[in-house]
Amino acid sequence: MMYPNFIKLGIPILAVAVLILHIIPAPGRKDYTGGIRTGAASLINSLPVFKRVYMRGRILSFLYELFVIGAIVSMLFLLARPYKTEKMKIGVQKRDIILCLDVSYSLYELNYELADYLEEVVTELQGDRFGITIFNTSSVVYAPLTDDYSYIVTRLEELENYFTLQKEYEDMLPPGDWITFETDEEWDAYYDLDNRLAYIEAGTLVNNHERGSSLIGEGLASALYSFPSIGDESRTRIIIFATDNADASRVQEIPDLAGASALCKKNDVTVFAIFPSEDAYFSDYTIADYEGFKADLRAAVENTGGEFYVQSKAETVSSIVEEIRSHEAMAVDDIITEIQIDTPVPYMIALLICIAGSMLVLLFLKGK
Repeated sequence: MMYPNFIKLGIPILAVAVLILHIIPAPGRKDYTGGIRTGAASLINSLPVFKRVYMRGRILSFLYELFVIGAIVSMLFLLARPYKTEKMKIGVQKRDIILCLDVSYSLYELNYELADYLEEVVTELQGDRFGITIFNTSSVVYAPLTDDYSYIVTRLEELENYFTLQKEYEDMLPPGDWITFETDEEWDAYYDLDNRLAYIEAGTLVNNHERGSSLIGEGLASALYSFPSIGDESRTRIIIFATDNADASRVQEIPDLAGASALCKKNDVTVFAIFPSEDAYFSDYTIADYEGFKADLRAAVENTGGEFYVQSKAETVSSIVEEIRSHEAMAVDDIITEIQIDTPVPYMIALLICIAGSMLVLLFLKGK
């Protein structure tokens, strides 16, 4: 009962009222108020006809009282609003997935493969939202969270083109620290390529000379805060994080990688990291650097409940993405809620029976 006090208070009050009506006689009930007096009352009372009529009246009066009490009790139960609680499926928990890419030039090969394979994955999504952030010195929301999958595929194709340009740029550069070319055609090709790269890099290299590059912690934190309404528990939130963790910042990051990992954990965001293979690193990093970067990133990712993957010949990008998709953090659950359903029917039927019964008895009483 939603309002049980109607029953807790109403039934005792009703019982007291019935008891009072039976104990205290109605005013003037035994007083003679006029009319014709009869003698030989005992003789009349002994007649079978009188006994039969009297008993019939007593039974009908009892039934009438019983039906009235039943009607009042039924109304008390209806006022108390009977209900039952049921669990109902109101939908399926959806996912918000952000692809966060470190667009340093050392990662163009990994990023290209990842963007290329995710085109196929995105087209298979149903109801999930997908977004893309890219970062180097600064972060850019390259595609906000959306379920417009054709738009996401278009943006991934643009990124593939960008990573191809990065490879062309690396292949074009002559050996040494200075950029020199022998012909005007080579210079023109260089400037053309540089301008095309600047279309994206204008957003990811803000204050690059002062702040350095590959600000890993800030890149991850920017992806985290690209989720709208982080506290919304109806959606699972995932970050697919591709980086070599080769932080070359010249300033104190706010937050650093460990701090960004703690923020993700606090806000129930699971991070999956894809780390490049050892031979994909530039020559200015040592094996010790590589192992240190890998260990730090692994610790940060596993802190969020996610997994750490290293690209290799055995672990290709496609197999890594499929492993991520099969992870328990990517599972979707039914959203179940409890609803209250009113159940007045039994009490309504009882009320109607009592009202109908009392009216029928009253007709018999008047016709006796």
